[in-house]
Amino acid sequence: MVQLQQLIFFETVADMKSMNKAAQALYISQPNLSKAIRSLENELNIKIFERYFAREPG
Repeated sequence: MVQLQQLIFFETVADMKSMNKAAQALYISQPNLSKAIRSLENELNIKIFERYFAREPG
């Protein structure tokens, strides 16, 4: 069952266009936010966000 918290997380990531910024705004770790979004995707059987990985300089 979809939880209200998952929808709040989804909305925050969509508004901020960044998992890292959303995690900071929600006061949770980025890995926990990613797990919650992945869980929502699995439950709905859809891919909600495209994931792009930033490269570290150097």
